[in-house]
Formats: sequence, structure tokens, C-alpha cells
Amino acid sequence: MSFKEKYVRFYDKHYKKLLFAAIVFFAIFAGLIVFNYIKTGELFQKGVSLKGGSIITVQLNKLVDVEKVQTELGKLTTEEFNVREFSSATGDKLGFIVETTLQNVSPVVSKIKSDYDVKTINVETVGPKLGQSFFRQMIVAILIAFILMALVVFVSFRVLLPSAYIILSAVVDVLFSLAMVILLNVKISAAGIAAFLMLIGYSVDTDILLTTRVLKAREGATSERIYNAMSTGIVMTLAAMAATGIAYIATPSEVLKQIMMILFFGLMADLPSTWFQNAGLLKLYVEKKQKLAEEKAEEKEEEEENG
Repeated sequence: MSFKEKYVRFYDKHYKKLLFAAIVFFAIFAGLIVFNYIKTGELFQKGVSLKGGSIITVQLNKLVDVEKVQTELGKLTTEEFNVREFSSATGDKLGFIVETTLQNVSPVVSKIKSDYDVKTINVETVGPKLGQSFFRQMIVAILIAFILMALVVFVSFRVLLPSAYIILSAVVDVLFSLAMVILLNVKISAAGIAAFLMLIGYSVDTDILLTTRVLKAREGATSERIYNAMSTGIVMTLAAMAATGIAYIATPSEVLKQIMMILFFGLMADLPSTWFQNAGLLKLYVEKKQKLAEEKAEEKEEEEENG
């Protein structure tokens, strides 16, 4: 017996259990997001670029301990303060970056210049209203992306439920990635919101592949079509995960790290959401459709016999 035959037999026997496990798994993470919102009043922690504040980039002639910088500068204010190292593209440490909700950072800049051997210093300030406005615009962009994606998917397949399954899978991937961001206590920047937009595109490709094979292919049973789609789709997802994982490790940029992290978690979620959840829902849909077709055929035969 080949691996394909073993898989088809296993999947036919256990696909409902796999579907249930995927639903429970993602329900837990959805609950985490809801709990975090009830507790904090926000879906996630916002970075300076989304809630307003200042970013001070300091390049040094002589490197210093970032933890000591955090302690010293933190004494100047009770506002939120975060100091981290920044490096060149080759990984060489160049200095540190200060992120704070302070609008007036003149005292901080003065202390940095007096206490450290500064080569260059750059200050970027985002007003609270501008940050909030940008955040609202990004959320609207995500909603529009989902709506347009739903329209394209529906026009392509012209069947409501399978199209809805594709959208559901994309939503699940985004929610899982968001839940992981919350668990890791990551502050989302504007680049992070852009990563969620990118994730929508990454999420639907394997679901479209699966739905196309299951609904439009003519050869083989439903489970065989799922296997054929999975043998291609999993390779696509693993390749994308490898690329984002390597990029996360290799890049010194915190912006790129955040983008790659969000994409990686979303792609990780795409494996069960596509091949357990979406595949299971599609199999149920096809089986119900086939059963209805058989019942109609039997009724038609009975009518012809009685007639």
C-alpha cells in the first residue's frame, strides 16, 4: 500500500476529528485575543508609530551597555520608555534606539549628548492624533482587503460556502498570528499592520489551490484530490516559512524582524487551517452535495417507474 493510499484511508476515517481539533485550537487563541481586549481595552500593544511618541536613533563612536542606558534615561520621565540596540546590515553594532511616548524629548537628547560619545543623533516624533489616524486607516485597509478578496474568491468559484471557507481560513491565520504577538508581548508598529495585510495574500493561495482541486478536478475521490493539493500546498507553505524564518534571523532591522515574525506565525497557522479545517469543511460540503444528488436521482427513478 502506497503512502497516498494510507493517507486517504486515514483521512477518510479521521477527518472530522482533525476538523474539530483545528476549530478548538483556533478558538483558544481567539479567546486569548478577546481576553486581552477585555483586560487592556486594546487588541494588541501599539508601537510609537501607531499611538504617538518619539523615536531617537543614536549612532555612537563608542558602544555602551543598553541596559544601563535604559536605566539612566528612564529616570528622566515616568512615560513609557524602551531602549534597544541597532546594527548595520552586516550585524555590526552601531548604537541604540530609544522609543518613548514623550513628545518633548529635548531633556533626553541633551542627556544622551552629554553622557555618551555620540556620532549622529536623529529624532522622529509622531503626534498622538496622527498615530491614531494612521492606525484607523490601516484597519480600514485590512477590512477593504478582506472584502475585495472575498469578492474575487466568490467570482472565481461562484459557490457561497467554499468561498466562505477560504475567507475563514485567512481570518484564522491572522487571528493566530495576532494571538502570538500578544503572547510574546510585542508592540505592533505600522510595519506590523502592513505585515497582516501581506499575510492575507499568503493565506489564501493554498486554500484556493485546495478548493480548485476539490471542486473542479474530475479524477479521484475527494480525499485523493485533497492529498494531491496538499502535496503541493505544504511544500509552498514550508518554503515560505523557511524564507521568513531565515530573514528574521539574518536581518538586523527590527522593522523587518516584526514583519517576518508575523508572516511566519501566520504561515504556521495556515497548515492546520487549510489542511485540517478547510479541507474537512470542503469534504463535508462535497459529501452532502453528492448525497443530495443521489437522493434526487433516486426520486427521479421512482417517479419514472411509477409513471
